[in-house]
Amino acid sequence: MKKLIKKLTETFGPSGYENQIRNIIKKEIRGYVDSLKVDRLGNLIAHIKSKGKKVMLAAHMDEIGIVTSYIDKNGFIRFSNVGGFFPIHSLTARIMFENGRVGVIGEEQRNSMKDPLEISKMYIDIGARNKKEAEKIIPVGTFGCYERKFEDLGKRIIAKSLDDRIGCTVLIEVAKLVRKKVAADTYFVFTVQEEIGLKGAKTSAFGINPDIALSIDVTGTGDTPKARKMAIKLGNGAAIKIKDRGMISNPSVVNSLIKTAKKNNIPYQLEVLEMGTTDATAIQLTMEGVPSGAVSIPSRYIHSSSEMVDIDDVNAAIRLISKFLKTSL
Repeated sequence: MKKLIKKLTETFGPSGYENQIRNIIKKEIRGYVDSLKVDRLGNLIAHIKSKGKKVMLAAHMDEIGIVTSYIDKNGFIRFSNVGGFFPIHSLTARIMFENGRVGVIGEEQRNSMKDPLEISKMYIDIGARNKKEAEKIIPVGTFGCYERKFEDLGKRIIAKSLDDRIGCTVLIEVAKLVRKKVAADTYFVFTVQEEIGLKGAKTSAFGINPDIALSIDVTGTGDTPKARKMAIKLGNGAAIKIKDRGMISNPSVVNSLIKTAKKNNIPYQLEVLEMGTTDATAIQLTMEGVPSGAVSIPSRYIHSSSEMVDIDDVNAAIRLISKFLKTSL
């Protein structure tokens, strides 16, 4: 599984440019589902047919990134964020563009180191000597994302874009584990453009019109020094979402997940996330409404180039969702 995570996290794929990720997932999941299709927005929808309730599982393929907006006479590139690309995480970070070119993020001189970092005062240096040279390599309108290698620390891993390539990994591994033997009519949906407004979840859910939905995404933790108070720790199991900024999980879905975890001795935690949300927020408002919940992977340093998760939590999420799909729902 770590080889798959490495492949997914090191691949280019900011919002709107999920092609490379989608191709990897297609190859990984093809033999374990009954059908595969790509909808008009770019969501990859894998289907395991069954006579049970229609269940939609969603994990987003896209990652946070940037788009170039201006090039000055000396070849330095100004940029805008694509999703939650935070200045505090990005100074001197490397940016990878789709053509393989890498640049480094710098900033204008500040009057005081106490002054806030602002994207408007930052730039990307791709090593160009002037505007003409930079425009040939990285023209205005080019998208980029963090460039960072996967690191294996044993039980824990560090990588860019674990939000939400780790959710994509979970869905792939669930499909492999259940091997088409599910009680539910199951749709594995790898969504696009989550980071800029849950867009892929909206369109795919409309097309599927599920009876029940789960989003699989990352969540924050409260286990680092002087962290925000939150009852989530790395290594303590899959997180069953109660509430986040955008949604309240359906109580029946929550209770079913808890019951499944207890019955199968799967470690779990209960998640209340003050900031952030997932694809489930959009899915639950589809048609007349969809009972929705989420299974989250605890993660440190979210929306940075060095996100961290615990493999035991990933495996707990895989087991929980697999057992959930084999229940009567």
